[in-house]
Amino acid sequence: MADNKIIDGKLVAETMKKEIAAEVAAMLDKGLSAPHLAAVLVGDDGASITYVNSKEKACRSVGMTSSVYRLPEKSTEEDVLKIVDFLNNDDEIDGYIVQLPLPSHINENKIIQSIKPTKDVDGFTLHNIGLMQIGEPCYLPATPFGILELLKRSNVKTEGKHVVVMGRSNIVGTPVSVMLSRKGADATVTICHSKTQNLKEITRQADILIVAIGQPEFVKADMVKDGAVVVDVGIHRIKDNSEKGYHIVGDVDYKDVYEKVSKITPVPGGVGPMTIVSLLHNTLLAAKKNRK
Repeated sequence: MADNKIIDGKLVAETMKKEIAAEVAAMLDKGLSAPHLAAVLVGDDGASITYVNSKEKACRSVGMTSSVYRLPEKSTEEDVLKIVDFLNNDDEIDGYIVQLPLPSHINENKIIQSIKPTKDVDGFTLHNIGLMQIGEPCYLPATPFGILELLKRSNVKTEGKHVVVMGRSNIVGTPVSVMLSRKGADATVTICHSKTQNLKEITRQADILIVAIGQPEFVKADMVKDGAVVVDVGIHRIKDNSEKGYHIVGDVDYKDVYEKVSKITPVPGGVGPMTIVSLLHNTLLAAKKNRK
């Protein structure tokens, strides 16, 4: 029997994949080529490799073309910029991502800002961030867009609600707070971070609590209002003595807060699947624009 408290990201992502696959099939029927998503992967960070592999698999599942440009850890900034320039000018590529984090000797911001905005399906360039800030059409960052879709498709109303966002990163916390405060979502948003005072008092006011702070099981029951909706963006491997050698937890102590909430995203299976399907959504948008 389904647990009504759980916001099932896998289920929502599968529904969105079916919708995307139908649109891709319609493009192919018209004689158009499949949308093409590329990724640049520098080095051998385990989490990055896993994510890029998942992205390739997801592309195949909806009929999209996927390519990965793999560069060794010792690649120079110039090496990466050459690939970026090549992808910017390759008409067969509709959109691409540069997988983060990059090795420490490479200036991440310089690489990201070199991506052509019309191919920036991660929504990280200043061009797309600026459009997002003023509520104009653009490529929205994948995880924040995924969170909003997850809430909408799980019938969680945001209009007039007090949303507290824990974390102010440029990838999740800051963009999701902007998107939730804009017309359409219409929430009242508070951002908390490492310098926030009276943290528990603020988080206990949240109708919807979005946690993206990168600390395993940080949020406990005493930080959550009765009946709140909790969205856990964190994902951490914790070593243990199991056969796998680890188990996965989020930024929220799931067992501790479960009884208090009205709805909660599990880890894994909550926000994670939505990030990849949001990337597919942006690639489809890019392909439609590029084919005009």
